Amino acid sequence: MSNNDLVTLTQLKERVGSYRTGTSGALHDINLLPLAKLRRRQLSRLMMPLNPEMARKRVPDGDYLISRKLDGEFTLLIYRDGDVVSLNPYGTVRVGAPFHEEAARLLKAAGVRDAILIGELYVKWDDGRRERVHDVVRLARAPQSQEDVDRLRFAAFAIDHIDDDDLSARPLEAHDTLLRLLKGGERVHPIETIKGDRDTITSRFRQWVEDEGSEGVCALSPAHGWFKIKPRHTLDLAVIGFSQGSGERAEMLHSLLLALVREDGAFHIVGRTGGGFSDDERITLLADLKQRRVESAYTEVNSDRVAYAMIDPGLVAEIECLDVITRSSAGEPILRAVLQWDGEAKRWESTRRLPLASLISPQFIRLRDDKAPHADETGLKQLAALADVPEGDEAAAPLRLPEATLLRRAVATKELKGRTMVRKLLMWRTNKEEASDEHPAYVLLLTDFSPNRKTPLERDIRVSASAEQIEAYWRTWEEAKFVKGWSVQPSPEQQ
Repeated sequence: MSNNDLVTLTQLKERVGSYRTGTSGALHDINLLPLAKLRRRQLSRLMMPLNPEMARKRVPDGDYLISRKLDGEFTLLIYRDGDVVSLNPYGTVRVGAPFHEEAARLLKAAGVRDAILIGELYVKWDDGRRERVHDVVRLARAPQSQEDVDRLRFAAFAIDHIDDDDLSARPLEAHDTLLRLLKGGERVHPIETIKGDRDTITSRFRQWVEDEGSEGVCALSPAHGWFKIKPRHTLDLAVIGFSQGSGERAEMLHSLLLALVREDGAFHIVGRTGGGFSDDERITLLADLKQRRVESAYTEVNSDRVAYAMIDPGLVAEIECLDVITRSSAGEPILRAVLQWDGEAKRWESTRRLPLASLISPQFIRLRDDKAPHADETGLKQLAALADVPEGDEAAAPLRLPEATLLRRAVATKELKGRTMVRKLLMWRTNKEEASDEHPAYVLLLTDFSPNRKTPLERDIRVSASAEQIEAYWRTWEEAKFVKGWSVQPSPEQQ
């Protein structure tokens, strides 16, 4: 691949052919990543999610740009003097795919010197199946062939700027500019958009979503704002916990903790919901739920940082949500806790975390007295039609991890006003870093006890994947804490 003035190519990893990926550290312009994050936040803040019924009530009359919503990855396409890279808000840089090359040709032919287009990176399948963001993550991150890279497409829906012209707040003009600049593009193109009114939004939803299976419809009006209309999905979920309100709503339900049941009977937490309840339901449900409280070795908190009270399994709630997401925008699986119910002890036990999903805008509909929390009625299979759940068939047995190894230990004491102060350093290797990515390789713990202090016991901790780094932390603390006046009593190092 020839040089690229936007990025240091040697800092990117070669994938297939000329296609390379890497982090934002390879970019020459340090302002690009903050811009990507800003535009993503602005879009999320400005776009109001609605289902079709809500849209008919809440979308005002007026003229709109109406677009087919793609299930892709939010991406900036950056062009300067013939060079192109793409960047997502989590710092992933991509270069050298056919869509990059086509973008460079189109923008150069249009006489553009400098531009940033905003859009969705998505995968186009030959068989016409719907695009999914997890396909983008899989193919764009680690393609197995040139054919995988060739499937990547970029659909532009906005413009940050063209040369010295800022179009970020002029969506109608940006739309017309995209039509002109990307005319004839196959791998880089404007997102499918028409102009119409509120009735057109409804008719396009029926065509694009209900008939053709697209993810949703976006409608933009400079006068009324940006709306995202998507169908709602229903799930039957096990209720395993609850939290209650505060202040004037202290005797009302705040939210429910919800789980799907895996084939082996384990309960996999999928989320929580605090919407959809009437005030009467919040009062009566809270009273009923309090009667079902049980002990739990697992703790989760609600949006107000209040811990959920756990209940015995038995209740099933029908939940409605706008979408189900199985990977973060960075492409990582969404890990959720898996719990086991000990019927004899009447107690919840935590086993491990496994990939599952996030529910977007969940709302309570009703309790399902005709259903029980079993795999056949509240199971993972409900997600199969909505999303691809990684490791959905994996057994949820407790993850057995190796025992840790103590590496170093040192204790120092000091007498003050007739009372003994104690400082202790402990360093250990977890031996769990290869079995679970939730554990660091090395841990260093400092405990500082002073009976004359307002807070007698204080702790500090450092973790690292590097033996050299954790040793450096040890030396720093040893020099700072084991000073003159302290009597140090080191123990022999244990290897």
